[in-house]
Amino acid sequence: MLAPDTVERTEVLVPGPAQALGALLDVPVPDLGREGLPLLWHWLYLLDRPAQADLGPDGHPVRHCVPAPPGPGRRRMWAGGRVRTEGALRCGAPATRRTRVLSVHDKQGRSGPLTFVVVGQRIEQDGRLVVEEQQDIVYRPVTAAALPAGAGSEVLPPGPGEWAIEVTPTLLFRFSALTYNAHRIHYDRDYARQVEGYPGLLTHGPLQAIAMAEAARATGCGGDQVFEYRLVAPLFDHQGLVAGAVAGPAGTTTAVRDVHGRRTATGTVRSAR
Repeated sequence: MLAPDTVERTEVLVPGPAQALGALLDVPVPDLGREGLPLLWHWLYLLDRPAQADLGPDGHPVRHCVPAPPGPGRRRMWAGGRVRTEGALRCGAPATRRTRVLSVHDKQGRSGPLTFVVVGQRIEQDGRLVVEEQQDIVYRPVTAAALPAGAGSEVLPPGPGEWAIEVTPTLLFRFSALTYNAHRIHYDRDYARQVEGYPGLLTHGPLQAIAMAEAARATGCGGDQVFEYRLVAPLFDHQGLVAGAVAGPAGTTTAVRDVHGRRTATGTVRSAR
């Protein structure tokens, strides 16, 4: 029996979303029926599709959603998470995702009250757990000013083990469409600047995490994995995106930086065994 606060969704996984992500990022798509989805590509599936009437002014749902905002007007930010895979999610078969809030903590920050929410997800296929995940979400006051990141000066080209992604409004819009994310900071430049105070369009946290996972996959990471990641600074469209991965004895260290070298995300991929 499901807990009363658990949301369950079941669907047959089809190749289309994964093929679209491969085309968007120009990365190889594996045999989706045999090898299954690469790390984090489950974010394209089993999506919540809220009614238009349930969206707030920023494009995020405010009703009938998990997690629900802790109050009106709070800004939502994806702060990081942990993902463990126990096998591969295969296309052509149904999968079930169960989502619930694991914890809620309120803290007082320099800009006002902050609410930290941990959302748990479990995805099963063929009667067994395949993906177990925790997502860290932060809600901050609507009045808090967004501080623009320093522009830097020197452009640092990709080094060994790094991969540059050209971040454009069309790329951000298409990633929003693939993940059914209506948050306006990713595609509405006037809203991002005039309402939320950002210097440009914000690059998605999940897009940065996927870029790190793909950089790790390019080094040969595979099999059952544990991926822990954090978003440490905002990244805007005019700052580019450079993902890197370095394999080591304890796992593969990953990171995202802008074209000037400022780090915006970090992560570690290791074997789940």
